[in-house]
Amino acid sequence: MVFAPEKSSETVTVSKPYPNFKVIVLDDDFNTFQHVHTCLMTYIPGMSDDRAWELTNQVHFEGQAIVWVGPQEQAELYHQQLRRAGLTMAPLEAA
Repeated sequence: MVFAPEKSSETVTVSKPYPNFKVIVLDDDFNTFQHVHTCLMTYIPGMSDDRAWELTNQVHFEGQAIVWVGPQEQAELYHQQLRRAGLTMAPLEAA
């Protein structure tokens, strides 16, 4: 005789974390190294001077750099602030 497993009346809820988003600065021909560095220091929380220079060089030599990854709402804010400061930004994308 085969017994079927008992069905539970409880509903199991699986929570998924919200996806993180990447803020990406693109290289262009009109922003100076100093301006990109200053913008990163101004608008990205916790950005160190050395890290800002590393990212600025990455933007210049590799064409882009991921400057921040985190929740969508904060990513949208930092993306908008950097864009308004004149930096060339890639569209936000899920990390």
